[in-house]
Amino acid sequence: MFAPVWTRLPCTVRSSSVRRTISLFSSPVPSNWSKVVSDAEKIVGYPTSFMSLRCLLSDEFSNVAMHVKKLVGSQHPLLNTARGFVYDSRNNLQMRGLVVLLLSKAAGPSHASADPLAQDMVGGIYPSQRNLAEITELIHTAFLVHRGVVNLKELTASDGLLKDMEFGNKMAVLSGDFLLANACTGLAQLNNTKEDLVSPEVDTTAWEEQTFLSHGALLAKSCQAAMELAQHDNKSQRLAYMYGKHLSLGHRLNSDLQPFMKSNVGEQVSFSFSAAPVVFHRHVVGPERWQQQLRQAKTMRNQLDYSELLAAVKSEKGLSTAINLCRYHGNRALEAIQAFPSSEAQSALENIACAITKF
Repeated sequence: MFAPVWTRLPCTVRSSSVRRTISLFSSPVPSNWSKVVSDAEKIVGYPTSFMSLRCLLSDEFSNVAMHVKKLVGSQHPLLNTARGFVYDSRNNLQMRGLVVLLLSKAAGPSHASADPLAQDMVGGIYPSQRNLAEITELIHTAFLVHRGVVNLKELTASDGLLKDMEFGNKMAVLSGDFLLANACTGLAQLNNTKEDLVSPEVDTTAWEEQTFLSHGALLAKSCQAAMELAQHDNKSQRLAYMYGKHLSLGHRLNSDLQPFMKSNVGEQVSFSFSAAPVVFHRHVVGPERWQQQLRQAKTMRNQLDYSELLAAVKSEKGLSTAINLCRYHGNRALEAIQAFPSSEAQSALENIACAITKF
């Protein structure tokens, strides 16, 4: 079902002092991640987990923000998303823009003769590539906002007032559309009609295809676009695409694995049934046995005891399959970046790929 696991010597992360704890895609990662990100941000010149300031400070977005304030006191998920734009107590910021800038700097200027844009580079990165990194963050944020739309048909009394949820849904659609519109405007200003950041290629397995479509396509296409904007050849574009693709899949696997790697049987734990270890476990044991395990995990109050399911998943090959697949994608990302010239940016991209294989 899955590609064979590639082997590689252990990675050594080159880093300096820890500045803050940041997650690549707003999800749990190993403790050494903060050092990797801190060093990487210094290489590109500034923290890159940002929203477009021009967008946030615009009159249109200010009007949206005023309406979102009306959700204070409700339980609509858009409110938490909005809080995260300004302050996140866990400092879990988006890192897609950072990866785009690191790849841009690692590739350097185009080898095309007499590159007329080379003099416009700042810190080894073209202005259009910095704009692309910002646009990538905008698109991802718009997706997060849109995903906050609540299914009104599934609401219960504990979820809050129906009118609050209806209003929150309207604001989620409006604000997400506004961010996407600004991103599309930015893409048009790049003067490259070939750029397409939201239409991915199809992957090889059911899980990988779904995960790539929902999580990895944006980064993969953005990495490829950064090379195209600098007029790098098709090989460089393909390698950048592969780096972004495998980094995304590897990180998602790492995130899905955290509850199973950090928790012991009997501890309070929860996890999604769409997490990779669970998906692979269900494939191994089959639907009948999975349903039996679900029934056995139900408590007297007809609630699920996740510790029982945790033990079931750990007892089969679903967990090891997810671990091996995570290492496979991390190593594929490492392989893709080896073709780029040796530099601080290239080393930072190696460190990022190494970090997603640590649990």
